[in-house]
This record gives sequence, C-alpha cells and structure tokens, in this order.
Amino acid sequence: MEKKTNIWGKWLYWFIFAVAVIVVYKTLDNFNDITNWLKNVFDVMMPFLLGVLLAYLFYIPCKKIEGQYHKIKNKWIKKRARGLSIFTVYIVVFIILILAFQFIIPNLGKSIADLANNIVPYYQNTINSLQNIPEDSILRQIDVQKIADSLKQINLSEYINLNTILEYAKGIIGVAGGIFDFFVALIVSVYLLLERTEILCFLRKLAGAIFKQKTYKTIGKYFHNTNAIFFKYLSSQLLDAFVVGVLTSVAMSILGVKYAILLGFLIGASNLIPYFGAIVGVGVSILITLFTGGIGKAIWMAIVVIILQQIDANVINPKIVGNSLKISPLLVIFAVTVGGAYFGILGMFLAVPVFAVFKMMIEDYIEYKNKKESQIA
Repeated sequence: MEKKTNIWGKWLYWFIFAVAVIVVYKTLDNFNDITNWLKNVFDVMMPFLLGVLLAYLFYIPCKKIEGQYHKIKNKWIKKRARGLSIFTVYIVVFIILILAFQFIIPNLGKSIADLANNIVPYYQNTINSLQNIPEDSILRQIDVQKIADSLKQINLSEYINLNTILEYAKGIIGVAGGIFDFFVALIVSVYLLLERTEILCFLRKLAGAIFKQKTYKTIGKYFHNTNAIFFKYLSSQLLDAFVVGVLTSVAMSILGVKYAILLGFLIGASNLIPYFGAIVGVGVSILITLFTGGIGKAIWMAIVVIILQQIDANVINPKIVGNSLKISPLLVIFAVTVGGAYFGILGMFLAVPVFAVFKMMIEDYIEYKNKKESQIA
C-alpha cells in the first residue's frame, strides 16, 4: 500500500512539473500578448495608482494639520479635523499649481518653443565663434578646431525641431485622458486619506488572519520600515529638486542666461536621479548656454552651477535627505544603473529606496542566521 502511494506521489510530482513547463512555454510563446495585456491593465489602473501615490505623499502634511485642528477647542472643528486637514492641504496644492500654470509653465512653454525654433541658428553661431577665436587666446590651447569639426557633423535639424517636440508632447501628455485620470486619482486620494484608519485596520486584521503571529509581526516591521524609507526618500528628493531648481533659476537669471527658468527646471528635475542626473542636467544646460550666450557666458554659468551643486551636495541635500537610507555611494550607482536599464527614468528614481529595502532585509537575514548559529554553538 505504501509503495502504491509512493508511485502516485511520483506521478503527481511529474504531472505538476509538466504543467509548469507547459505554462512557462506558453508564457514565453505568447509573451507579447501577455505584455500587452499587462500594459492594458496598468493603463486602466493608472488613475488608482496615481491616487494611491497622491495619498501617500500628502499623508504626513494631512496628519500634521489634523493634529493642529484637534488642538482647537471648537467641537465642530475637532469632529471634522480629518476632512478639514485634507481640504486645507489640497487647497494649498491647488494654489501652488495655479501659480505655476499662471507664471512658470507659460514661460517654460515659450522657452521650449523659442529654443526649438532657434536651435539651428544658435548652433551655427557657436561654430562660427569657435572658429574665429584669436590665435593667442587661452582657449586655443584646447583643440577648439576639433570640437568645432565634431559639432559640425551633428545635424541638429534632423533631431530637434518644433514639430517633433510638439508631436512628442502630444503623445506623452494625452490631454483628454490625462485630465480624466487626474480627477479620478484626486477622488481616490481623498477617499484614501479620509478612510485611512479603516483601511489600515482592515489590512492588519487580514494579515493577522492569514499569517501566524511571528510572521505577522515581521510583516508589520518591514511594512513600517519600508514606508519610512520610501516616504523619506521621495519627499526629501522632491523638496531638494525644487530648492535646487529655484536657486539655479535665480542665479542664471542674475547672470543674464537665456532660458534661465527652463534650465533651472531641467537641473532641478535631473537632480531627482542620484549622481548621473546632476551631471547630465548641468552638461545639457552648459551646452544650451554655449549655443545661446557664447563661450564666456557658458563658462560663468558652469562655474556658478557647479558651486551651487557643491552647496547642494554638502549642505542642502544632507540637511533635507540626511543619511536615512544608509547605503554606500557604490550601491547607489549600481542601483541607478540597474533601475535605468530595466525601468527607464522612473526606475532610476525609485531604484535607490528599493535597493535600500533589499539591503535592510539581507542584513536582517544575516543577523538572524548569526544569532541562530550562536545559539546552537
């Protein structure tokens, strides 16, 4: 009887193995269909995911303002503290967005359009300036002719023109769908913030029902630590990028650099990506300033921006971000490289906190194994 049971067990094992092979084969064979299906699911879920992200980012401000409303003696305000805090945060955000659309975004749009229309003349003027540098100039020590010849080989009109940029913008933004997604995300985020206590309570009860007490506590610990890592990283990086963007825009406006706000925005946004982002943003800004303002202005702009980047790296960023992630620069570079290779810009931005979570889990595992071995010994 036992022998017969073993035979059936082996047959069941091989049957499951064969089914698994077929599933893997079918998955690979229909990989494009599966990826298209996943893309469609992701597109449908995008407003809800965006709503979760908004609720996540606004949670701390809402919580702090709610605490302030609770301190007020008025019973009506105390009873509605949560709703009032959410309303306050969103009103402030809407005011900021209105000011941005009123003053900043139109200037950015004009700068992009003007740059796209005039990039070829700027480029030709730069080539002519490089070729007309006096023989006794210090810049002649750098092989300027080679730089000019290499720049000549680039046909910018093939890559950069207003029509191409507008087509890209239309494809990326998708105005009508984007507006709908935004309002759905907004509603979702409001309900998540209003009902966050009930949602968290339900998730805790569900986890407690599914997992054993020890596993439940471990999940709770990792959830708390992961949330702290991601929130600290996302909020601090966004704030740091905003500060750098404003300071750079002001500094370049004082220098009289053309497209100062656009370039400041570019450098601030590129600062969201550790190490590589700042280099790319500054490099592109120097190149654009070289085209639009000449060598002298590009050099002054480079000096000022590099000084600001050093101030950010050594003063502003440590104050805002701190050492919350506690990972080495080598691991950060590795994380950004891998994240960018597989998931693009978003992967480069989120790779660092993801790797920080993995590092935390590996360190906990090593500590657990060492403790277990010491107990056995």
